[in-house]
Amino acid sequence: MKKILKIVIPLLVLSLLAFMGYKVVSKINHKKQVAENIKKMPIFSYVTLENKVFTQENLMQNKPTLFIYFNSECDFCNHEAEMVQQNIEQLKDIQVVFISYEPIEKIKQFANNYKLLNYDNIYFLSDSKISFASTFDVKSMPCLVLYDKENNLIEKIKGQVKIETVLERFHNF
Repeated sequence: MKKILKIVIPLLVLSLLAFMGYKVVSKINHKKQVAENIKKMPIFSYVTLENKVFTQENLMQNKPTLFIYFNSECDFCNHEAEMVQQNIEQLKDIQVVFISYEPIEKIKQFANNYKLLNYDNIYFLSDSKISFASTFDVKSMPCLVLYDKENNLIEKIKGQVKIETVLERFHNF
């Protein structure tokens, strides 16, 4: 019996270590692949407040894009929307795309609260399939993803950030 345990226990430990190593390497490779996929704006499909499909094809050509992943109940997300509203003139040459997994009515209410519905460069989209987080490798809210006018990734910013910082990142590209 002791002989069997001396063989089985090391085999179990070795198997466990090999499995854990495989999982770590897989996760690292996945992160690298996602990072590579978002260097250029990825293909996406969400729904507008009017319940119409919105893809990257609906974005204006040759204009930088700011994606803001938000939740209407998140205080930091509300501060981001407030800063956008207060600096609307400075953002006139940037497409601002607010995206949430919340129902359309809740997103509409959020947009109305900050009076952001009547601007040609501001979009509010519903991510009912909850794919934005995995497509753009987002793990927190708010999260801002900045693309230049050629759809190249400038930066991904986690958490709340001052609008001056965002504008500076766009102006450096």
